[in-house]
Amino acid sequence: MHRGIKKLLLLGAGQAHLDVLASLGQRRPGNLDVTLLTPYAHQTCHGMTPGFVAGHHSADDGRIALEPLVHAAGARWVQGRCSGIDTAARTVQLTATQGKAPAPALLPYDLLSIDTGQVLDRARLETEMPGAATHALPLRPIEAFTALWPQVMAFAQSQAVSLAVVGAEADGIELVFAAEQGIRAHGMPGARFTLITGGTEVGSTLPAGVRQRVLRQLKRRGITVLRETCTGIREGEVHLGNGARLACDVPLLAIGAHPPAWLQGSGLALSEGGQVLVNACQQSTSHANVFAAGDLAHRADLPHTRSGLHAMRASPLAHNLLAAHEGQALQPHHPPRHTLTLLSCGVGHAIASVGPLHAEGGWAWWWKNRTDQGFVTRYRRV
Repeated sequence: MHRGIKKLLLLGAGQAHLDVLASLGQRRPGNLDVTLLTPYAHQTCHGMTPGFVAGHHSADDGRIALEPLVHAAGARWVQGRCSGIDTAARTVQLTATQGKAPAPALLPYDLLSIDTGQVLDRARLETEMPGAATHALPLRPIEAFTALWPQVMAFAQSQAVSLAVVGAEADGIELVFAAEQGIRAHGMPGARFTLITGGTEVGSTLPAGVRQRVLRQLKRRGITVLRETCTGIREGEVHLGNGARLACDVPLLAIGAHPPAWLQGSGLALSEGGQVLVNACQQSTSHANVFAAGDLAHRADLPHTRSGLHAMRASPLAHNLLAAHEGQALQPHHPPRHTLTLLSCGVGHAIASVGPLHAEGGWAWWWKNRTDQGFVTRYRRV
């Protein structure tokens, strides 16, 4: 057992850390001081964002307030962003969020857990896609996207818009279906919708049968597919790799995000993609007092495919953080070989797939909606 007060710092409020806070609310050792660092007072359920865009959910429907969880866990919340990790000094450097009072410059830790999710590197984005950082609305961070989406809807209610989604993997597919449905229902007639794939096929990482189902739905909804790269964005137009320019009032970005830059100088062992290398117990392979989960964790022993529903599955992180604090044995995480994926095609229709099996219909959307709402309800404390 540890003697004296030890500090556990939870960096980010991803689903794994929601589990940790909920577990600490049931049992928190008296000699464990817990701090949560995150820039937002709530966590947004990613799976409910398409329903919000389509007009089925309100923004609040998908939000989980952090304060009740933090209070029940006997923890404290520091509002800010991580800007660096010093693993030798066991400190995290942070900056305050815009418009907020200055946060402490450094937060010390004995145990560190990282679950912040990936980010869109604006400098890298501007190099690869000039003008995108200024003229496009990115899907991430979701909190910023949901705050700005009502302005898009107000614009679509004033004129017939041309909307393009850049990125045609699962996020982009769900976003273009939701935007088409929401704007056709509540915007001016004559709106046009385009999905720009980046030069690959639509849903290139999805099973072939699922891709065919998606393509049929896109055709049925009148959504144009351009198998081109986006080379830049200016006001009113998207530049394509073939030299063409697409007239576009509302460019949305659903492209791949990146691990935050501050991981590079942390001293932690990282994967080729920049995520924290962890073992079967979600523990850093280079620093035993650091753990990572979610999109920023990369299993060194058993890499696995991520999906929305896979992220909702419980992990042993909460158990392992307490076990590390108390000097007990850690518990390995055994992700399932095949995970259920539910891809929304707008409110009322979804495509379900598990391994090589796939099907679609209203029942799949009902299942997805029930799962997403259950996720939010699980962490809401009255």
